[in-house]
Amino acid sequence: MNKRPTALAATALALTLTLASCSDTGDGKDPTGSHTTSGTTVSHIHGLGLDPGDQRLYVATHEGVYTPGPEGEPEPVGDSRDDFMGFTVAGDKTFYASGHPTSGGNKGLIKSTDAGETWKSLSLSGESDFHALESAHGTVYGYDSTNGLVRTTKDGVSWKDGARLEALDLAVSPGDPGVVLATTAEGVARSGDGGQTFAPGRGPVMAFLSWTAEDGLYGIDSSGRLNRSTDGGATWKKISTVPGGRPQALTAVGAEHVLAANRTGVFESKDGGRTFKKRLAVTSSGGH
Repeated sequence: MNKRPTALAATALALTLTLASCSDTGDGKDPTGSHTTSGTTVSHIHGLGLDPGDQRLYVATHEGVYTPGPEGEPEPVGDSRDDFMGFTVAGDKTFYASGHPTSGGNKGLIKSTDAGETWKSLSLSGESDFHALESAHGTVYGYDSTNGLVRTTKDGVSWKDGARLEALDLAVSPGDPGVVLATTAEGVARSGDGGQTFAPGRGPVMAFLSWTAEDGLYGIDSSGRLNRSTDGGATWKKISTVPGGRPQALTAVGAEHVLAANRTGVFESKDGGRTFKKRLAVTSSGGH
């Protein structure tokens, strides 16, 4: 897959070295050794979401989009086995995503209105790879890792460019479309103008953030420690450590409902992150 200079520049911390890089090892082998029980390789999870219509879990991975089968094993959705990077559920059966075709290059922004069965290219095809996407307030917020740029769009076609920074993930205030947070090597950076400018990062260094309820901002660090803020990121409290080690994705579905992924699968909490149950299993075949 492409080597993105701006994304690779965000290596001031081990978190950006190990989490921002989603590429394979270059030899065609699965870098984690993780497989589903059916033999389908799932080497890295990049995004999570629940369809609000039926509460079905969807998981964006290096090898396509999956959903849990009857035994919790990953079942492929649709025919695409492309690398899905940024991923967000915008509504019933409506998803936005980005990433890389199996043939190489960048997808730009793509959209599905049938729960991931098929996808339509909206904009920036060949130009941008969004490592983070959030849908809120009728707007798609994205971190364009190809250009190190926060960008927003209301129609999926015309984009407004915002701040340049080295970030891994974004979160948008559910109550204020102007408040955007970004995970950086210095800590959580805050914007009050919709991503046009950011104050320097401060506080705990997080890998991923998710903010669905005003008092339910969650952040997870590179070791899997889950933290919660009830004041928009001004202060944080450690809640628990998600089973399975280094995180690969985080999504807060509600104030007490959280999903987290790592190389062993997807874990779900319905008690504010205090306890987790495995929602989708990815079994290891001896990888690290």
